[in-house]
Formats: sequence, structure tokens, C-alpha cells
Amino acid sequence: MNGNSVTLVGNVTRDPELRFTASGQATASFGLAVNRVWNDRQTNEKKEAVSFFDIVCWREMAENASESLSKGARVVVTGRLEQRSWETPEGEKRSKIEVVADEIGPSLRWATAEIRKNDRRGPSDGGGQGMNGGSRPVANAAPSPSGGAAPTYDYGDEPF
Repeated sequence: MNGNSVTLVGNVTRDPELRFTASGQATASFGLAVNRVWNDRQTNEKKEAVSFFDIVCWREMAENASESLSKGARVVVTGRLEQRSWETPEGEKRSKIEVVADEIGPSLRWATAEIRKNDRRGPSDGGGQGMNGGSRPVANAAPSPSGGAAPTYDYGDEPF
């Protein structure tokens, strides 16, 4: 198992921003605030700390997050940490650590949710832009457990 995994539970701090790469691949990013509350044993006072994280998601998850999440929503995010570096136009080097999401779901601790399954889209039903480099995965025929052909999806490598 990969040693670089993280699970966060927190509140969305800004609506997801959906963008598309030059090849048409969907990506979305949003902020997440994670609160920690504890009692200070010496002063018997309630203490609180907040950590802020940038969450990045790709492909269908990006489109679903953009459609489903809004500021204030409480979510559970599992993923991995990625460091990204760049240089500003002034020549300053910058870097940040983001969480690249593998899964995002609603927290049901203080809320209810209605889950609606999306249809998988393939090349013959308008899913994506040409399917090779588009925002949807490439479908390949593979036998299903019931004996019929079920689509499988090749997601390729994430662009970093």
C-alpha cells in the first residue's frame, strides 16, 4: 500500500472551480477547512485550530464535484499529497502541497444526502471530445461476470 494517503473531513470553503486542460480533461479545485477542537487540561478552556487544504480532482469526479458541492458543504476526502512547484513572472520560486482526491463523499454526521448515479458515457454516446485525450475515459470491451461485454475504462496517467 502507498504510504502517501490522507483522509480529511471538513467544510468546503469555496465553490469548486471547474476547468479543462488543453486536451479537454476536466479538473476541479476547491478549498477545505478542517477544524480540530479540544479541551486544554491546564486551563479547562475549549481550544480550536483550523487547517486549510486545497483539493484537486480530475475527470468525472471533477465534473461531479463541480455540480454537487458548494461552499459550506461537509465532505470526506481521501487522496494523496502532491507537491507542485512553479516560478512566478518575477522569477520567484513557489511551491504548495495539494490533496489529489481519489474519493469525495458527503459527511452524513449532521446531514442527509441523496445519491444519484451518473450513466457512464462511451465514445458512441457523446461522452467526451473524441475520447482520446478528451474529458472522458476510453472505453474498451471486456467480458463481464454475467458473460456479456461490459465497458472498462483506461484513465491513463494524471497530468502533472
